[in-house]
Amino acid sequence: MKITLNGRDEALPEGVTLAGLISFKGINPQSVIVEHNNKLVKSEEWDGIVLNEGDRLEILRLVGGG
Repeated sequence: MKITLNGRDEALPEGVTLAGLISFKGINPQSVIVEHNNKLVKSEEWDGIVLNEGDRLEILRLVGGG
C-alpha cells in the first residue's frame, strides 16, 4: 500500500499502525507531533490508527532552543 509521508510516497505493508510506523522509522515518539489526513493525532491514539492506502501523514520533530 502507498501513503504520503511528509510529502513523499512511502510503500508500507497492509495493517501497519501509526505507532508501528513511528517505531519502524526509529523516531522518538516523545519528540514528534503527527498529523494524519490533516488532523493532529494524540500519541495515545497512535496504536489504534491503522494506516490505509492514500493516507497523508506529516511527522514533525519538536526542537528546543535557547
